[in-house]
Amino acid sequence: MGVFFSNLWTRLFEKKEMRLLMVGLDAAGKTTVLYKLKLGEVVTTIPTLGFNVETVEYRNISFTVWDVGGQDIIRRLWRHYYQNTKGLIFVVDSSDRDRIETAAEELKMMLAEDEMRDAVLLVLANKQDLPKAMAAHELTERLGLHALRGRQWFVQSTCAVQGSGLYEGLDWLTDQLSKR
Repeated sequence: MGVFFSNLWTRLFEKKEMRLLMVGLDAAGKTTVLYKLKLGEVVTTIPTLGFNVETVEYRNISFTVWDVGGQDIIRRLWRHYYQNTKGLIFVVDSSDRDRIETAAEELKMMLAEDEMRDAVLLVLANKQDLPKAMAAHELTERLGLHALRGRQWFVQSTCAVQGSGLYEGLDWLTDQLSKR
């Protein structure tokens, strides 16, 4: 009986540690998302030339979030961050209609990697406050997410500078990862 309560206590109150990878094309808002979640405020950012890594405590999970730059030359290095990734946060600038196909290609290549086969996918449709931003359903179609088989995914509309939608996305991700 003591073992039962010990296991229950551990499941309910012990913090789980999970590794998340946050990527997307340059200027999608990844670093703004990271520091809004970490600090609760918007910080002035410059293009990420390498990576930022922060621990974000949310509910009963301690997320180690790797925010990796999205410039073309850096995207080739994303694969070096895949190992032990439990969740992928793919940030998309919803108003960048000119590069949505590039974002879709990058996402498709990444999800095809063996090390990413079990990663849960959260797409943040960022910059919803901008004119001509694609709604979540349009972004879902343009990224080809309905074609994904055997993978949990979700698209959340967000505005990182306002903080809207970020915690709803994190709620979904936390729920999915807690089930594992």
